[in-house]
Amino acid sequence: MTGDNDERDPVSEFDSKRRVRSDRLLSVLEPYGRVVAVSHVNPDPDSLASMLGIRELIQKCQPGKPVIMTVDGIIARAENRAMVDLIPIPLVPVKSVAIDRETAVVMVDTQPHTGRRSSESATPHAVIDHHETGGDLGGVLYHDIRTHMGASSTIVTGYLLEQKVVISPQLATALLYGIESETTGYPREACSLDDGALVWLFPRADKELLARIRNPKLPQSHFATFQRALANAFLYRDLIFTWCGEVSQPDIVAEIADFFSRFDQVNWVLSVGLYEGGLKISLRANELGRQAGEILRDVVDGLGNAGGHDKRAGGLVALADASPQTVDQTLTELRRRLLAELEVDEHQGRRLLNDFSRIPAP
Repeated sequence: MTGDNDERDPVSEFDSKRRVRSDRLLSVLEPYGRVVAVSHVNPDPDSLASMLGIRELIQKCQPGKPVIMTVDGIIARAENRAMVDLIPIPLVPVKSVAIDRETAVVMVDTQPHTGRRSSESATPHAVIDHHETGGDLGGVLYHDIRTHMGASSTIVTGYLLEQKVVISPQLATALLYGIESETTGYPREACSLDDGALVWLFPRADKELLARIRNPKLPQSHFATFQRALANAFLYRDLIFTWCGEVSQPDIVAEIADFFSRFDQVNWVLSVGLYEGGLKISLRANELGRQAGEILRDVVDGLGNAGGHDKRAGGLVALADASPQTVDQTLTELRRRLLAELEVDEHQGRRLLNDFSRIPAP
């Protein structure tokens, strides 16, 4: 098996030792007539940019080879939809793509059998990821897993540098936003290679395009979800536990968690929303070393799947039914388990905000 899981990368530049990684990837893909790029369900900017970068790498280094970029689930968040529409990024539903002997599968920003894909029927030939949630790499011909990096887009940017690929402003914008979206917040989950990639990409990116992606228009449902989350937020010592209700798209649960993590009295936030009959969960921690991914996996053990990083984690709990009773029972169990993990007394809890008055309609 060809692969790398060495965290002893130099901190200043992509040196000659690391330069061979893209050669290894390309040699694995060489015998195949086409490539299919896949990622996790409801792909985010990092996964979208990584697939786009892999396509450019293959098209420049193995001319004429078709590369199909796929989507598993939906493009949910407004910024992500803007990115797909404006770059643009052509995506094909993953369920519609047949994998045969002439097809190589490249998986980015996730790993096999981590609960982050709707199907694991095809073993990928190559896996490129930065997440700490380890997957089953059996049968994978090439893997490049670097958990100290903030984004998979940084790894792909390195491949393009290694092969001296001249990139377009659109691709530079996508990769820049992919890294930026993963490394914002404080403290940052990033290394010097992420910063180096950002410095290299910024002058090559389309700033107008970047601004449009960062600032999309939002539907009314977005603000309604924030209203529900504020009304159903509870404070337990330094933890906010909030219920978003039924949501129109799953990524807003993570947006709610990010929103509450800025509250100056908390170190932890867990937000939960009902989406397509299951509970979408996002956990945030305000300090490095908190092992949010490990904690959330323990919380949903036996109920669903979860994974993530030190500060950020996500998960999904499948429900036997979406009745109010089942939802309430599952929420109670999730809250009980999380409070136990964090050693917080549930009797310390109180509603975050009191009922607020309403003014007459203007």
